[in-house]
Amino acid sequence: MRKLRITICCILAFSIVEAQNGFSIIGVDKEVNPYQYTVQKRGEFKQAAVSSAHPLASMVGAVVMKKGGNAFDAAIATQLVLAVVYPNAGNIGGGGFLLGRKVNGDLIGIDYREAAPEKANRDMYLDKNGNPQMNLSLAGHLASGIPGTVAGLFATMPYAKLSFENLIQPAIDIASKGYVLTEKEAGSLNSVRESITKNSTQPTALVRATKWKVGDTLVQKELAATLTLIQKEGARGFYDGKTAELIVAEMQRGGGIISLADLKNYTAKLRNPISFNYRGHEIISFAPPSSGGILIAQMMKMVEKYPMSKYGFQSTKSVQLMIEAERRAYADRAEFMGDPDFFKVPVKTLMSDAYLTQRMSDYNPDKAGVSATVKAGIIKESEETTHLSIVDPAGNMVSVTTTLNNSYGNRTVVGGAGFMLNNEMDDFSVKPGVPNMYGAIGGEANSIQPGKRMLSSMTPTLVLKDKKPYITIGTPGGTTIPTSVYQALINVIDFNM
Repeated sequence: MRKLRITICCILAFSIVEAQNGFSIIGVDKEVNPYQYTVQKRGEFKQAAVSSAHPLASMVGAVVMKKGGNAFDAAIATQLVLAVVYPNAGNIGGGGFLLGRKVNGDLIGIDYREAAPEKANRDMYLDKNGNPQMNLSLAGHLASGIPGTVAGLFATMPYAKLSFENLIQPAIDIASKGYVLTEKEAGSLNSVRESITKNSTQPTALVRATKWKVGDTLVQKELAATLTLIQKEGARGFYDGKTAELIVAEMQRGGGIISLADLKNYTAKLRNPISFNYRGHEIISFAPPSSGGILIAQMMKMVEKYPMSKYGFQSTKSVQLMIEAERRAYADRAEFMGDPDFFKVPVKTLMSDAYLTQRMSDYNPDKAGVSATVKAGIIKESEETTHLSIVDPAGNMVSVTTTLNNSYGNRTVVGGAGFMLNNEMDDFSVKPGVPNMYGAIGGEANSIQPGKRMLSSMTPTLVLKDKKPYITIGTPGGTTIPTSVYQALINVIDFNM
């Protein structure tokens, strides 16, 4: 134990010296080589780990911790690199949720979900006959909510140890010097070439005259300049000044409605995480405006009294039970969940044992339910995303889900700034009873209002076992995110997978 402590002290001392000389970790002769890397699907590590959608982002997060940073430092740096190397979901033009647990047990929930612009209104995507025009909420300038990611990164800084200037440097270096595309990445960029060209008003580094191919180097000078402004000026480097002006200019060229005031007034918010017990495990997840935490609490507590392990993995009994819990939870999602700053979400009731017992009172193990006839409970009260999970040597845990909503968001790159905007407005209820792109149906709780945050399915989650860190988990997948997390937790806890 003494040897381990000495080793850590040496790393911390080195990190102080390193910080004084800048944070140069990107290059062929550095810790992270953006021109030669491999995808690692599985790994076992004894001290710390970073899991994300791109190896370069994960490597940067790991190096940040080796140089004295904690899990929160790594989360900031990893997200920033994802904004460069994973443009279909990594972002500074979108939003997300960070769920953290400090080694002392403190829980942290940072909500940097996008918000509706001041000029948004309830019926903005309906034609004169009241019919939804879903194309307007899915692609192009009008589909974008006010970006929250940059505000979220700075809201994370009080829990970090290193300077933001150092944490953003790897992303700047990769954007300015480029990184080598895999075959899958080249194909992904080629697949959206036409839609990005159609929805962007100025040329972008993501589209070139010839198609991308494996081994090509993607250099993003405009994005590097935007990141450098954030490095020098902090959050103001995004929400005010040149970058904000570029966003608004892009909106004006394409018929969008985000204004300078919208950007300047945006703030990240602290939310108290959802916490509940399941078979001796403490499950911690995100609160509204995420529906995820409530949904997994409902679904897991609905099945807890049944002998799941005895039923067995993917048996008829276990699958039937899990699906019926999902039906009931999602009916409640449509009726009762939205931005808590605009709608009173009955969190305690939705998670209460009495309410969930009542919800399952009509469960019949011999008969499949029908989603169309499963309604919300009675309460007397008024597809493209990315996830990263991090644990550091001290035992801090961080789970982050961040998104542009659809793959490559609204397919609009901000002219002169080099980053993609989101199409998160589609996550509102465009019209009560009309499903969004993921098939989710919403009502009044999730109607469009200026400044309101759209209901999300992102479900960053932490699990403690014997009061110690056990699992950090999350996933992309739109409205299938909560069910995916729910099923994965059941697989681990009940089926010992």
